[in-house]
Amino acid sequence: MKAARLVVLGVAIAAGGIAAYLASGGRQPEAPKPQVVAPPPLETVEVLIAKADLIRGQVIDGRAIGWQIWPKEAANAIFIKKAERPDAINQFVGAIARVPVAEGQPIFDPMVVFAKGSGFMAAILPKGMRAVSMEIGPENGVGGFVLPEDHVDIMLTRRDKAAEKATGVEKIVSETILRNVRVLAVDQAVEEKNGQKVAIGKTATVELTPEQAETLVQSRQLGTLSLALRSLVDSPSTRPESAGQKEEARSSINTVRYGVSNASVQH
Repeated sequence: MKAARLVVLGVAIAAGGIAAYLASGGRQPEAPKPQVVAPPPLETVEVLIAKADLIRGQVIDGRAIGWQIWPKEAANAIFIKKAERPDAINQFVGAIARVPVAEGQPIFDPMVVFAKGSGFMAAILPKGMRAVSMEIGPENGVGGFVLPEDHVDIMLTRRDKAAEKATGVEKIVSETILRNVRVLAVDQAVEEKNGQKVAIGKTATVELTPEQAETLVQSRQLGTLSLALRSLVDSPSTRPESAGQKEEARSSINTVRYGVSNASVQH
């Protein structure tokens, strides 16, 4: 009897152990999780940025710029930092943007000109280019739909005296003398104001090479000048003028001066 009891007791203990193992799901004890080490705090600085898109020639006001937290390692040496120039916002108010600046982009000194009055036009002109003004109106200025930064063709309408002499009949001809010309300003407005989309001015100021400026000034004496607004798709970015283009410009000047044939100067 004693041996039988010991066998039963052994079986009971074994069954209890198996039941306990099954109840625990047969999982091994979890290993301790590795400790997560927090990274060192990121060093930051405050830099001057554009709070809104700025267009070329725009006068900067206090709402258009402000301070933005920036990673210190990513802050370029030319960035304007609040710790170094705490009064920079006041310094930039009234300055004129020389280049377009996107919202959120840092601003630094070469992007603006700190000039008020007439000096700003010389500041926004690219090297080697000239600003020339011409009279416009609703009829020859595309009804007021020409705005700064648009590109236009300039057309000359004149009497063809050579044809009139040969035929005895009055003849009026129109020809494009300049193509893809960038408009710098309409009257003294170099940007849209108060959301205005149409501005009928009396004078348009355009950007030309020296040779093209001569063509435009001479053409004023020959007839009436008109603007033809170009599509954005047809207005590629300005490229530096090659030597061949300069020779073409000189040839066009002589053509316009003597009225021999149609003139066309690529810009």
